Amino acid sequence: MHHVKSVLCTLVVVAVVSAPAIRGDGGVKPRIRAITGFITIGTGSYASEIQETVTFLSQVRDAVKAAGYDVAGIRISTQPFPEYTRRLSRTDALTMLRGINDLATTLRFAPNVGPAMVKDTDDTASIDLITDVLSQSSNRLNANIIVAGEDGIHWNAVRQAARVIKAVGERSPHGQGNFNFGATAMLKPFGPFYPGAWHPGGGPRSFAIGLEAANVVMDVFARERDPRTAAKTLTDALAVHLRAVEAVAMKTAAGSGWTYACIDPTPAPGGQSSIGAAIESFIGAPFGSPGTETAAGIITRAVKDSPVKQTGYSGLMIPVLEETTLTRRWTEGTYGLDSILAYSAVCAAGVDTVPLPGDTSESAIASIIGDVAMLAFTWNKPLAVRLLPAPGKRAGEMTEFSGALANAIIQPLPGTLRR
Repeated sequence: MHHVKSVLCTLVVVAVVSAPAIRGDGGVKPRIRAITGFITIGTGSYASEIQETVTFLSQVRDAVKAAGYDVAGIRISTQPFPEYTRRLSRTDALTMLRGINDLATTLRFAPNVGPAMVKDTDDTASIDLITDVLSQSSNRLNANIIVAGEDGIHWNAVRQAARVIKAVGERSPHGQGNFNFGATAMLKPFGPFYPGAWHPGGGPRSFAIGLEAANVVMDVFARERDPRTAAKTLTDALAVHLRAVEAVAMKTAAGSGWTYACIDPTPAPGGQSSIGAAIESFIGAPFGSPGTETAAGIITRAVKDSPVKQTGYSGLMIPVLEETTLTRRWTEGTYGLDSILAYSAVCAAGVDTVPLPGDTSESAIASIIGDVAMLAFTWNKPLAVRLLPAPGKRAGEMTEFSGALANAIIQPLPGTLRR
């Protein structure tokens, strides 16, 4: 049985590696995952402010498309939502947040209302509010909470984040509401990727861009397996597209009243663009095998050396349930939570879309978030946590998520005794 499983794993790796690369104009082209606008809104004027933002971001999208790049969509992130809900009654606050949610559906953008807490001393009243919002089946809003910054680890925020995740896991359909919530550590403002994107409020209207460039990594790693030269080759391959997209963004911003913030060159996976398959090509073995950490470090080095103005994570994403290869290997058990924490020491992004048993305690969730916050603060690197407790499911059982999330076998938490 062990021999059969090994053969199957090998065949899968060969099939993925030999799949044709996504090419355009004679070379592999990334997709643009996000064009994210950052705005400060008011309680009485948010609808018109959001409409104006959609109009401008659509212009950026059209310009990027004209340059030959497909765009997944536009996004809008506000200042931290407690800044515009704290003076409202609970009913009025929910009405405003639902209004933003409805506008997102009508105007076709992805909304983010920012951090529930920025400082560890912030009022925790916003925690119950955002828990209610995230638990609704019709919710499209993304939100987050900052658990570590230059001032240290926010241990109160760590506990509050665990409270949100535990409650939303129990109250939302299949626990899927947690897909729209993240705990971030050492992540600076104006990163384009959700749900960790955040805007401190004030200042000029800004926008940032995030790439879906795992296919570029796949292409490079299919022909470059020397760790001494792989990073430089990958940097050169990414730079062609990063410079092109950045030039379009800056040209569109000129004279518009908008500020181009930065670009996050993290090669996000999506569709047939698989970061897991890219790493398997490089190491010649299933993701999680020895050599995975080396590949993660090479990708991160290549990204950070890219010659553009950078923001966000600028590293490597390992979204367990958003990418076919990563989901399959999680089910097979070739890597786990401890592995992801180890990879996070040399890359960025952190623990992303990790399925947990539904009965995982709030304190255990807080411990996972605390570990990521400690790692991020110690190494001064941006990391995030997106955990998905699956209600009614135990370790060894399959999740029942839908939409953007795949399903996998839930693995026991590290340290759990196995019988």
